Amino acid sequence: MALYRGLELLKKFSSLNIKAFTKILKKFVKVSEQQRATDLFSQKVKTSSFSTSDKVLQLSDEVESLFLKHFAGNDRMVAMKYLNPQQRKSTHMITFLVGLFTGTFVSLFIIYTILAHASGIFASAGDTAYKELVYHVFSMFGLISLHCFLYGCNLFMWKSTRINQNFIFDFMPNTALTHRDAFLMSAFIMCTVVTALVINLFLIDAGVSYPNAVPGALIVLSAGVLFCPFNVFYRSTRYCFMRIMRNIIFSPFYKVLMADFFMADQLTSQVPLLRHMEFAACYFMAGSFRANPYETCTNSQQYKHLAYVISFLPYYWRAMQCLRSYLEEHDVDQLAHAGKYMSAMVAAAVRFKYKATPTPFWVWMVLISSTGTTAYQLYWDFVKDWGFFTPKSKNLWLRDDLILKNKFTYYVSMMLNLVLRLSWTKSVMKIPINKNETRLLDFFRASLEIIRRGQWNFYRMENEHLNNVGKFRAVKTVPLPFQELEMY
Repeated sequence: MALYRGLELLKKFSSLNIKAFTKILKKFVKVSEQQRATDLFSQKVKTSSFSTSDKVLQLSDEVESLFLKHFAGNDRMVAMKYLNPQQRKSTHMITFLVGLFTGTFVSLFIIYTILAHASGIFASAGDTAYKELVYHVFSMFGLISLHCFLYGCNLFMWKSTRINQNFIFDFMPNTALTHRDAFLMSAFIMCTVVTALVINLFLIDAGVSYPNAVPGALIVLSAGVLFCPFNVFYRSTRYCFMRIMRNIIFSPFYKVLMADFFMADQLTSQVPLLRHMEFAACYFMAGSFRANPYETCTNSQQYKHLAYVISFLPYYWRAMQCLRSYLEEHDVDQLAHAGKYMSAMVAAAVRFKYKATPTPFWVWMVLISSTGTTAYQLYWDFVKDWGFFTPKSKNLWLRDDLILKNKFTYYVSMMLNLVLRLSWTKSVMKIPINKNETRLLDFFRASLEIIRRGQWNFYRMENEHLNNVGKFRAVKTVPLPFQELEMY
């Protein structure tokens, strides 16, 4: 397939050269007014070997015939699907739907807020189940929607700056998500969530039994869409996501690819999302809707221990990936990378202990462990992941090659990354706020961490792209055709 695509590029190169010579000669005639010399040059170009030779066409036909016979079962449509994959055509339909869904979401959100305050649902003390379950379930979907939106921003910026993320992640160009797709997914999730909120509010106001079945139905619907076997709702993307999640969960038993550890890094910024998922699962498994199992899912020691484990899991998975990479590549940097995630696990454990035993000793332990971990993480962000602080760089504190024209953007991003990495300081601050304000603050912090991860993604891919270009890596491997057929 690499040979076939190379021949296709040669054919395009030939036609581009002919077109370039034609335009050059027209410009020459316009300036020098020597038509005779131009005709002579034009005749030379038309009779040159790159214009008249059909060797490339013959080789292309031979490769196509061999592939058709041995790898595609004489089915030309199947053969051309892999030899010459077509890019999906961009349309304005997705852009229109994004605007439609976003406008609908804003309108529904305003309506919901007015109705909620008008009915006094937030001030009512008897709707504990609504306050508890709805907060966790809809916060979970809110964080997912925000992450999809920022991924769409990443895709847009990568496309604008010609960063080939599909090559880096080994994605098929004809099935990979575009920024419009990501924006549509984000808007659709939020519109669905707000619609469910409005329905839930009306059910509670009408005194209907089991109103909290609405959040449960939303979870079941989302799971159904994710595991849907039919070729709808971006099936290739959903299956790729599930395959990557399988590789992450069973680390270090699977070979670590770029997409695997990139997704694992995203999970380290989604610990609040995992905690919300844990509560939702506990709530629906603890008993009936009317049993009000909220206290069961928060006060029991088993639940608290499970919460600690879930908070550590993303860091554990990422550390295991680094150890697997070290065993395969024998790169000492991978051990240091694993140490970063282990230090994050230690710092998180110390903060959990301080939350249970808020003594001055544990305050100092939190400050020491978290400060050390933050310094470790910042060093890895700036130096290893983003490639900044290159010695003797012509760009102060940055690297020699930059894709963005405005260097000030890089400095602002560095400062923003530094500030957001210090969000853990809230855990040692005794701010006199109530339970609902604490939850609002926690959701705000979780959103800021996702925003930090969004900007990290762009610079991480920028650095990877520049490394590929600098080392002349146009392709990683040249797989046999049947290997690609099995993979996709």
